Amino acid sequence: MSRWTALALLSLALLLGMSLWFGMSAVAPQVAKEWHLSPSATAWLTLAVQLGFVAGTLTSALLNLPDVFRARYLFAKREWEHWSAERDPDTARIMADSVKPVLDAGLADLVAMDHRISSEIWLEPTPGHTPGHASVRLEGGDRAAVITGDLMHHPVQVAEPEWGSHFDTDLGEARKTRRAFCERCAETGALVLGTHFHHPTAGRIVRHGETWRFAATEPR
Repeated sequence: MSRWTALALLSLALLLGMSLWFGMSAVAPQVAKEWHLSPSATAWLTLAVQLGFVAGTLTSALLNLPDVFRARYLFAKREWEHWSAERDPDTARIMADSVKPVLDAGLADLVAMDHRISSEIWLEPTPGHTPGHASVRLEGGDRAAVITGDLMHHPVQVAEPEWGSHFDTDLGEARKTRRAFCERCAETGALVLGTHFHHPTAGRIVRHGETWRFAATEPR
């Protein structure tokens, strides 16, 4: 199959898919009523949605945009140093299969545990589960959120920060980190996004007696 034939088939598949997911047919009557559109104008408006996605896909493919904007991987340097020295065969196999090739290809940067990606996104050191573990902090205006990563695996650990995981490399440090994290989030009111939490994964940590509790927040 030639490149142009494959591109045409992909575009056709995208067009058909967009008619299901992004078509305006469901809201066309209301839009036509509000904007006083004729039937033909309504049809063109609906078609423009699909054409927009097709045009975007064609432009991306023709300009090789995925190759122009190359994503970078960020690995905590301390984390790499710890696991690359691990002699366990299973760990060594995982590192050789999924981590080392990324570094060898020059696609990753080894960064500090408090590395700043921008003024609004940075890493927040949360060691214990692993030596170089870091959560992701997000801030914008007067709002803040933090993605926990493996800091916790269940909301019950907010109320019981002493409860650890079998996979914590340093249980004592993990407990200390969880307590400090809960204290900090309870004081600041930052939105907590529990990577391993069951739905709803977002919520806030509030003081509850001598510890805390996770107050889930439903999406708006």
